[in-house]
Amino acid sequence: MNRSLSSQQPSESPEVLLGGRYRLIEKLGSGGFGHTFLAQDLHLPGNPRCVIKRLQPQITDTASLQIAKRLFDTEAEVLYQLGNHDQIPRLLAHFEHQQEFYLAQELVVGQPLIPELMAAQPWTEAETIALLRDLLGVLNFVHQQNVIHRLWE
Repeated sequence: MNRSLSSQQPSESPEVLLGGRYRLIEKLGSGGFGHTFLAQDLHLPGNPRCVIKRLQPQITDTASLQIAKRLFDTEAEVLYQLGNHDQIPRLLAHFEHQQEFYLAQELVVGQPLIPELMAAQPWTEAETIALLRDLLGVLNFVHQQNVIHRLWE
């Protein structure tokens, strides 16, 4: 994965402040619906780091963009509601820039789970049970909020 911003679109340039306050630092990943970046919030004391998710609609006509905007706003409301859980990143802001939609979320510092799951050493039964209890606790909270979820990279 290329973490350099230099080959990205102008809106990904560190000189551009997204939402008037977020400076992109590096690209963290990408998926079918957009890209994820590490960023700095220049409006808060200490300029804390956060995560910016850029959602790129594959549409350009006005009617479809209006529908996409409505769905984006609804998703932002749900994310805001889910951020009340201590294991789900809080939504800090949502905004639009050049017909693309952005979410600013709390940065959770840590290591990705995939390398742990793919490690050569098998997990013990106790480790597996602990992981599943942890994951299922969050999943239970999400379901109690009547939210349908999906994996988003």
